Amino acid sequence: MAARLIRKTASLSLGEAPARIAVVADTHSHPHPRVASHLAALEPAAILHAGDIGELSVLDELAGIAPVFAVRGNIDTSARQLPDVLTVDLDAGGRAFRILLIHIAVYGPKLRADVARMARAEKASLVVCGHSHVPFIGQDAGLAVFNPGSIGPRRFSLPIVFGTIEVAPTGVRLAHIDCETGRAWNPPAT
Repeated sequence: MAARLIRKTASLSLGEAPARIAVVADTHSHPHPRVASHLAALEPAAILHAGDIGELSVLDELAGIAPVFAVRGNIDTSARQLPDVLTVDLDAGGRAFRILLIHIAVYGPKLRADVARMARAEKASLVVCGHSHVPFIGQDAGLAVFNPGSIGPRRFSLPIVFGTIEVAPTGVRLAHIDCETGRAWNPPAT
């Protein structure tokens, strides 16, 4: 029998658009040493953490920059106070949308069917996840999918990056920031 997921909801009013949210994941107790200064420079209205936090003191450090909304990842077995799934209602200058924040959501570039069903049931338009350490912005099953990558220890040759969600009157923009340089990160051309 599968474990029952702990679900919570949150509302976040970002004030007038444009507004910015930072998105991090997979800190594994050791966020990149430059991430705090890069996040602070962005002045985000909030920070979403998509799980695999490790030591919960990481959340306290992030909370010194902006309010933090986090879900439990597969390594966060003792973090019982955190939900497995968080539905976040965002409002920026009258532009409202819903995010489903969950640690494991994709299999390769595709949304898992159970997560797509959950997002639709919650009326979310964006699924934010972590787990793979692979930065990703895409569409699947009629939903936007965003993995901010990892700000923890490097895995294989993957970049150490975090994400941003920019909410403007004209729409929502997803992007990645390199933790080492603080500049925009784009995947290498293939």
